[in-house]
Amino acid sequence: MITADNLVKTFIRNEKKNKKSEFNAVDGISLTVREGEIVGILGPNGAGKTTLLRMMSKLMKPTSGMVSICIGDQEISDDIEVKRQIGYLSNNTKLYGRLSTREFLQMLGVLYGMSEEDTAQRIEQISEVLSMDAFLDNRIEKLSTGQTQRASIARCLVHDPQVYIFDEPTLGLDIISSAAIIDFMKGERDRGKTVLYSTHYMEEAEYLCDRIIMIHHGRIISEGTPADLKAQTDQGSLRDVFAELIRKEGMPDEQ
Repeated sequence: MITADNLVKTFIRNEKKNKKSEFNAVDGISLTVREGEIVGILGPNGAGKTTLLRMMSKLMKPTSGMVSICIGDQEISDDIEVKRQIGYLSNNTKLYGRLSTREFLQMLGVLYGMSEEDTAQRIEQISEVLSMDAFLDNRIEKLSTGQTQRASIARCLVHDPQVYIFDEPTLGLDIISSAAIIDFMKGERDRGKTVLYSTHYMEEAEYLCDRIIMIHHGRIISEGTPADLKAQTDQGSLRDVFAELIRKEGMPDEQ
């Protein structure tokens, strides 16, 4: 389980005439994602999704508030153990282009303290799940966009973490690559993993997520199951739900 308690992240913004001002990219968000659950984070560009996920993964320190990660009944506080328990995918992950995907994953296995045998077995499992056999031994710099994204996801899986935090994993991908990633996430949920999943694609979130948290201007504006959100707003799709929530609060679409 991963929990956020009243997270705030404040940045400095440069304005005209060399003036500066503070703004909260994330403004008091609290949430919990449990074992065996996929929770979607939805919102437009600038809503604070990436900043929230970076704090949830403990890669970014919040201005205030706390993030806690519990495996079973035990809270994990050691920084190294936190990294071992989380698989974090950002939307701008950089890989080592001159390595093959297999070589890259073998290197990560060493960094995570895995044995050669365990790493090899894990690579074969991941390759089968993400349909990577055809390019597993090709240099990463030669891969297509969809193949590179699957290699990026494989990086998050090699150590078999308990918590997945994925930021726009299917952005710009073709239908086949997107379907492979979505099916994998559903399988990991069924294995009892904890999944926090950010996306722009409302239809994808409706199909995949057990619960959805909608944010705008760094704040939660609604949360619930896809069915609950549609019933609360009397709308037929999550896209229409989001538009209706913004309209009711009198909030502009863009910052």
